Amino acid sequence: MTSLSSSGRFKQFSAAAAMVATLFISSVAQAAPLKIGYSDWPGWVAWQVAIEKGWFKEAGVDVKFDWFDYSASMDAFAAGKIDAVTVTNGDALVTAAGGAKNVMIIVTDYSNGNDMIVGKPGIKTLKDLKGKKIGLELGLVEHLLLLNGLEKVGLKETDVTIVNTPTNNTPQALASGDLAAIGAWQPNSGEAMKRVPGAKPIYTSADEPGLIYDVLTVSPSSLSSRRADWEKVVKVWGKVVTYINDPKTQPDAVKIMSARVGLKPEAYLPFLKGTRLLTLDEGKAVMVKADGFKSLYGSSKIVDDFNVKSGIYKKPQDLNRAIDPTLVNK
Repeated sequence: MTSLSSSGRFKQFSAAAAMVATLFISSVAQAAPLKIGYSDWPGWVAWQVAIEKGWFKEAGVDVKFDWFDYSASMDAFAAGKIDAVTVTNGDALVTAAGGAKNVMIIVTDYSNGNDMIVGKPGIKTLKDLKGKKIGLELGLVEHLLLLNGLEKVGLKETDVTIVNTPTNNTPQALASGDLAAIGAWQPNSGEAMKRVPGAKPIYTSADEPGLIYDVLTVSPSSLSSRRADWEKVVKVWGKVVTYINDPKTQPDAVKIMSARVGLKPEAYLPFLKGTRLLTLDEGKAVMVKADGFKSLYGSSKIVDDFNVKSGIYKKPQDLNRAIDPTLVNK
């Protein structure tokens, strides 16, 4: 028998230890829950139904949802603190351009009125905003919504003054009296109208369905290493939409969702009308390559052009890498 030198034995031991460590780390990674950041938007609060019903456990996947303010959820994703985040398709592109690559794997809904440009009393149409101040969060979806609306009535961005305002602060900003209008989504837009009696929506996402898609987007590394688990998450979404849309179970769903955001069910129910939740089949149809707002690809191309033109980032994003329809297609 040939004896090993102490150096040789050490090398063999080190190699074996490294292999064990690698297997241990891999095992821990597989055992760790998928971390998803979500925030206050009906299409994302909808996940709360699955959380409280225990549907992820039933599906055989361990998932931990972390609640954030919207911008903070994107920051957490960019910092690698969570594996996935609920965002608009446009903000998924912005996040990727900032260095936090991500892949949109499912469309949860499209905004059908909950995103609004809200004018103070006396502001009746978008034309009335000429020469006036509008508060909204630069670079986010309300910015695009406003520009789309202004173009329809023959106005340009230079015809108004946009005041960069965090979405969560828009109700207070409109109430301050310094602004003619704000851009926000529910419940912030509703809170703005509550604080300023007589304020009303003058342009909403219902005027351009598909301008704003909402998605679950995942880090490429998590998607690659935990693909089977993400497929289970996608399937759970189908169950969520069915439960919310069924008249028999909708009251329970609304009770769960409203409790998450601290509202009464009767106050929360109208928000569902402004959010078009998509079943898995509907999501599959949307995630087909086509031009225009009826396709996630077409809508994202429009948003991508807007982002580049507005200087939010310099180069167009590769939509083929940004969107993965294969999980929904299964």
